[in-house]
Amino acid sequence: MNILPSPRRAIAPAALAAAVVLAAGGCGGADAGSQGGGDKLSGTIRVDGSSTVAPLSTAAAQLFQQQNPGVRVTVGTSGTGGGFEKFCNGETEISDASRPIQPEEKARCDRNGVKFEEFQVANDGLSVVVDKDNDFAECLTVEQLRKIWEPGSEVTNWNQVDPAFPDLELELFGAGTDSGTFDYFTQAVNGEEGRSRTDYTPSEDDNVTVQGVAGSKGGMGYFGLSYYEENQDKLKVLKIDGGDGCVAPSRTTVQNGTYKPLSRPLFIYPNAAALDRREVEAFVEYYVENNADIAEAAQFVPLNSQQEAELDKALQRLREQHKP
Repeated sequence: MNILPSPRRAIAPAALAAAVVLAAGGCGGADAGSQGGGDKLSGTIRVDGSSTVAPLSTAAAQLFQQQNPGVRVTVGTSGTGGGFEKFCNGETEISDASRPIQPEEKARCDRNGVKFEEFQVANDGLSVVVDKDNDFAECLTVEQLRKIWEPGSEVTNWNQVDPAFPDLELELFGAGTDSGTFDYFTQAVNGEEGRSRTDYTPSEDDNVTVQGVAGSKGGMGYFGLSYYEENQDKLKVLKIDGGDGCVAPSRTTVQNGTYKPLSRPLFIYPNAAALDRREVEAFVEYYVENNADIAEAAQFVPLNSQQEAELDKALQRLREQHKP
């Protein structure tokens, strides 16, 4: 199996090992390890698209591989738009996306006879964190975040964010520019992927951000919600006011979308015709049936019960589309 690692977040070995055990014991439906007549599955499945979603598909591929070593899954990171271009040209079986497909992309798929369904497979949320001993900042508006993080920002002190805050140097830590987390945060806060001040400490390793923020009384950083949950003894998380009041990040607020704009759904788009190949059908079924374990392994927020039900319906619709 050839999997291209995503810079966004590494899959924790312990989480992956636990997910393997859970998925092996809990997988329902068709036997993912064999096809009719007991033959072992084999073949190549091509996945491409969003670098943010890539860790999910990577985790799914690794877990699936435990039961199906004859199947080779490749996970590329051409970006959501680049992934849809390949997908609609018939170059991939599954497209990873951090946003819904756009009308012009759907039209390209229609022209090329590519039928698909939209599967929401997880939720994504970012947390903005400060030092544990920070006793003055509780909630920031999106406008305040933009003032801090926009290109050319000259905000270097907390009292420039809010006059009520103390005269304290603001030290910033965050994702590196190759990270999907960087793309996500800059899009949500500054309105465009990649638009960010550059005078901060960037890293692809969230541990660097944890250590930097925890070691600075005036520190601030951002990363995935799950990573804050793992380090909440060292850090304090801020509420964010996206226009409807201050909301703290949590699995519930990320799942229901009230934590905005730093939460969003994540998708995969399987090609209906590809289900004619048993290895693709088995992989898609595995992805759907084990989505909670896959999300946990990749450190995302799992679906809620309503989203789970919609995912099951999407799988049924995909099966209907691929019938002769």
